[in-house]
Amino acid sequence: MYFKNKKVLVTGGTGMIGTPLVNMLAEAGARVRIASLDNPFGLPEGAEFLKVDLTRWEACLKACEGVDFIFHLAGIKGGVGVGRSQGARFLEGNAFINLHMLKAARECGAARYLFTSTIGVYPDAEIFKESEVWDKPPHPSDWYGAWAKRFGELQCEAYLEQYDYQAVIVRPANIYGPYDNFNPNTAMVIPALIARACAGEDPLVVWGDGTPVRDFIYSKDCARGMMLAMEAAAPCDPLNLGSGVGVSIKQVAETICRYAPQSPKLEWDASKPAGNKIRLMDTTKARDQIGFEPKYSLENAIRETVEWYLQNPDYQSRRYSIFSNDPGGK
Repeated sequence: MYFKNKKVLVTGGTGMIGTPLVNMLAEAGARVRIASLDNPFGLPEGAEFLKVDLTRWEACLKACEGVDFIFHLAGIKGGVGVGRSQGARFLEGNAFINLHMLKAARECGAARYLFTSTIGVYPDAEIFKESEVWDKPPHPSDWYGAWAKRFGELQCEAYLEQYDYQAVIVRPANIYGPYDNFNPNTAMVIPALIARACAGEDPLVVWGDGTPVRDFIYSKDCARGMMLAMEAAAPCDPLNLGSGVGVSIKQVAETICRYAPQSPKLEWDASKPAGNKIRLMDTTKARDQIGFEPKYSLENAIRETVEWYLQNPDYQSRRYSIFSNDPGGK
């Protein structure tokens, strides 16, 4: 009943996490407003859609006007190579969006605000615990995007201290699912491999040797975790939203190949970098404080994602992108 009849804004509500979140909020009785630069696609009945550029202050004020709760998901994301080569866009774009949104939320009187941070804020380690973010700088592969998110978390802390404005902070693991960016040039590892495998690449060539272990969370699980956090999390006390279970890149690639139409064979390019051996989230805090535990297995979630991707071949063309080399961009 927490969201029933509440006016709820979801920035980035047409994206991978935002779409299931919007649907869950609508099912919970919320009156949902979506702010995004994507073209609207499959929105629930009655949802309000604003096509706005949230790097602009006036757009943030317009989006926040009259709402009770705000889930701030909008931002610029991409794979490691893009995150470095387009560093200024990552840093400036995310910084402008985050600064303007929290300021607008407080000035418009929104009662509750959720800031979406990222696993990228963590320094180099094998297990990521919420209290250890500031021990060292973020990993170089996530450098510019991570600093923008870290600054967003600091802004939330500053607003709590100066204004007693109570923002909730979540740090999702590596997220995947329908409505993601599937352009292999700019996508993260799972959607990039899905797009290439479904396009008929055979053998499917993957960098490294497949042994690195990562923490992946399905978008529907992440959305549900955000709703739990909005309702019950303490202000400015970050929570990891991950599976807490490591899977190897080899497991991921093999699962994708099982569900791709051509069932391609895998080929490993060990001459290319594989990244850190282990990067996992400690999810104890989210489990204990808000009762969060993922429901989807990697197998079921990848199967769902591949099926959705094959059923929506024109989705990529609806996406807005800042990247000029992205064929889905405008």
